[in-house]
Amino acid sequence: MQRRPTLEDVAQRAGVSRALVSIVMRDAAGASELTRDRVKRAADEIGYRPDLHARRLRQHRTKLVGLTFTAGQEFHADLVDGVYVAAEELGYDVVLSAVTPHRDEPRAVRTLVDDRCDGLVLIGPQITQRQLADLALRVPVVAVARRVRGLDAVRSDDVAGAILGTDHLVGLGHRRILYLDGGRAPGAAERLRGYRRAARAAQVSELIRPGGLTEREGAAAAAAMLESKALPDAVFAFNDRCALGVMDVLIRSGISVPQQISVIGFDDSPLAGLAHINLTTVRQDSVGLAGAAVQRLVARLDGTIEGGEAVDIVREPTLVVRGSTAPPTS
Repeated sequence: MQRRPTLEDVAQRAGVSRALVSIVMRDAAGASELTRDRVKRAADEIGYRPDLHARRLRQHRTKLVGLTFTAGQEFHADLVDGVYVAAEELGYDVVLSAVTPHRDEPRAVRTLVDDRCDGLVLIGPQITQRQLADLALRVPVVAVARRVRGLDAVRSDDVAGAILGTDHLVGLGHRRILYLDGGRAPGAAERLRGYRRAARAAQVSELIRPGGLTEREGAAAAAAMLESKALPDAVFAFNDRCALGVMDVLIRSGISVPQQISVIGFDDSPLAGLAHINLTTVRQDSVGLAGAAVQRLVARLDGTIEGGEAVDIVREPTLVVRGSTAPPTS
């Protein structure tokens, strides 16, 4: 019995991706007229016919992508905007559910499931791997900014990013580089590993203190650093918000940045580029991360992914040099 042609067969014949063939067959936005003609011609040539039963099942979908994020995290806000853009291009709308100090992540996720979202994008999820695995049995899930075994994930190479930042400081001539750790936050272990790897390669001392994700935690770390009297000549903070807290305490204490202590962050949030802050930072590609997450989720929803294997999509961060880092003066 002859095998029935699939979307993959059409994609190979037309020389395009399976996702693009799916867009054309659904008559969704995201493909040019020239591409639509080429795909339809290829389908006719190999005798492809849509699975009407599967199409009827898909018609019961809500076309909603559920999205969790942490309120107050600027990098998460950048990702939210990117998810909206990518989802709209693929014919989906987005339902937001925030994680706040008074609303935990399980509740945020439960709200989206109750709203019958077709699939979920979770930004920096901190629920357990078991909870994530159980959730993925109910609805397609893509994690952003965290690697999760057995689950589709889209993230930056945090190890490489931390190496970039540390190498920048070493290249300026800094030898006492303090790293403010992110604790149990997604990506924290990888960034710490990158800092340690770069410090060892440069043969500089590993100076590590607890940091955090917020300005308050960065300020607390800076205050503790000042009390110790053993000042570093550079500080690498877990993220930009933490770095801003460090800079605030240093400047209020009469310590000039970068003349006396250089400071570098991670994320390249909008505040980092403001003239009065001018923070050197490691940039994450929020647009690329958001787009890849939505595309992966929609591909699962549309059945254009063969097999059940999860993928770990990794994007390279880049260094953005501004005015908060400079060579040591002594």
